[in-house]
Amino acid sequence: MLVLTGEGPEAFCAGADLKRIETLDSRLDSPAGPLGFTRLASPKPTIAAISGWCLAGGLELALWCDLRVGTETARLGFTERRFGVPLIDGGTQRLPRIVGMGRALDLIISGRVVEAPEALAMGLLTEVVAPGGHVVRALAMAEGIAAVPQETMLSDRQATLEGSGLALAEGLELEARLGRDRTGVARSGALRFAGGEGRGAAGTGV
Repeated sequence: MLVLTGEGPEAFCAGADLKRIETLDSRLDSPAGPLGFTRLASPKPTIAAISGWCLAGGLELALWCDLRVGTETARLGFTERRFGVPLIDGGTQRLPRIVGMGRALDLIISGRVVEAPEALAMGLLTEVVAPGGHVVRALAMAEGIAAVPQETMLSDRQATLEGSGLALAEGLELEARLGRDRTGVARSGALRFAGGEGRGAAGTGV
């Protein structure tokens, strides 16, 4: 598991330094992405632990993560819109997949900042916690994810992420192919369940 967070409670990340905008051209062609890895796929689940400002490239970094836990102080938006700076770390591609096209266009076109309750309602945040609790909660979620059988969790994650850009029939074939490769793990889990483990949904969830 991977948890990303800022150095303090004031901000997760406020994006690139616009005073160094002259570096933009060289960063656009980076195969890893301008922020260093936003065009790469993480091999493991990732959680953004957000407190305070999460703006511009910082929001794009949070969108790179699978889950986003924010405090009640979290503020998210593409404020670079006000200065004519484009989204270049995947925001235009990931945000619609997370919140839907309509909500994504609202945030991308307007550049407005949304507070934690609205971000939670639209699915931009996975969960909202009290101030100071974002890292603890993100780590607890990571531990919960780490406790489930990893092989099938990772293949289901792969099917979800890769299938989002496919036609339904192709996505179903991807899901079936990955599922066939995990039948041994499935049988082992089914035997544990038949033996009484996990009855009543005990031990589920993060």
